[in-house]
Amino acid sequence: MTKILTKHFDEATLHELATYERLGGYQGLKKALAMAPADVTAEVVKSNLRGLGGAGFPTGAKWGTVPPTDKVPGPRYVVVNCDESEPGCFKDRVLVTRAPHQLIEGLLIAAHAVGARQTFIFIRGEYQNQYDVLARAVAEAAAAGHAKHASIDLMRGAGAYISGLDTALLETMEGKKAWPRQPPPFPTVAGLMGQPTVVNNVETLSMLPFILREGGEAFAKIGSAKNGGTVVFSVSGHVEKPGVYEVPMGTKLRDVLALAGGVRGGRKLKCVIPGGTSMPPLMEKDLDLALDFDAIRAAGTFLGAGGMIVLDETADAVEVAHNIERFLAHESCGQCTPCREGSFWNEEILHRMLHGKATAEDAPNLARIGENITGKVICALGDTVGMVTRAYLQRFPEDFKKRVSSNG
Repeated sequence: MTKILTKHFDEATLHELATYERLGGYQGLKKALAMAPADVTAEVVKSNLRGLGGAGFPTGAKWGTVPPTDKVPGPRYVVVNCDESEPGCFKDRVLVTRAPHQLIEGLLIAAHAVGARQTFIFIRGEYQNQYDVLARAVAEAAAAGHAKHASIDLMRGAGAYISGLDTALLETMEGKKAWPRQPPPFPTVAGLMGQPTVVNNVETLSMLPFILREGGEAFAKIGSAKNGGTVVFSVSGHVEKPGVYEVPMGTKLRDVLALAGGVRGGRKLKCVIPGGTSMPPLMEKDLDLALDFDAIRAAGTFLGAGGMIVLDETADAVEVAHNIERFLAHESCGQCTPCREGSFWNEEILHRMLHGKATAEDAPNLARIGENITGKVICALGDTVGMVTRAYLQRFPEDFKKRVSSNG
């Protein structure tokens, strides 16, 4: 299968500037700097690159919403969201460790496209090794003259899952509580310090060197309709070979499972969480589903950040839902009442069901709580609180019924 980001992972020194440049590194940036910023954005639009951090919004269209300086004067910023905290997601950690210059080159291309003179890499606080790798790579790139048009600053998070959301991330960078903002305005209009700010994740920006070097049309041809290029999955759970796998957009789910060696021990598949624990699961009937943003949304879930978790027949949907809701309740920022209270009650009810104290009203109450949260909160974490348990209730009703019947 075609690979872009992981193509040279067999090079032991890929993280070093000399190796990266030997393999064609920074040629995309060189080409971009010889182009008008609008032409760089047009090439990205042509590529059908979509935001690979979860939202799937077309990257070029996002850049196009940055207002011109005559309408909004002052600096523009580009921020890398490397606050990889979604359970099941670990590909950014691998991409940063193995190919930091790929990200840095993409960041510098984006800065030129939107007219940013200052950029930031916001990295999860727990990623000490990745921070060190990036710090060395940034220094190498600057010393080689690649960052003359834009500075790069590293900023570390402090363990808040909610900071993975772009507006909460910006609040964190400004020294405030990580409370998501209520748009509009969107960050591209009023982001960091109230100035136009483009926030893209590691994988999205890492695609840019290929797009500028080979052309947007070449990138678009690799993927599926309206979903250009490749996607990297962090595959874990009940599989024989957990790891990071890169495939073209639109690859079937069963083919990704095959790359990971299939379900562990030859057991029967129960479900696959496609993009991190915040996503409703896919079932065995979905094995021939094309994995791109549009097809997977039509199937009732989301590609998310590519954190694929495979569960076999031994998994209990009540235990899975409780584990997810416990995490969300802990990480809720508390700004929105439906999320703050609803996550607490979801965890409480599921805990009761797990400990033999379930009642006939528990499942209906979980569904009702979810309905009262979804769409009534500022950010996606709250929507997830309302959506996830309902998804497991709908797909695995027998697992929940057993908890009631076992209690007499």
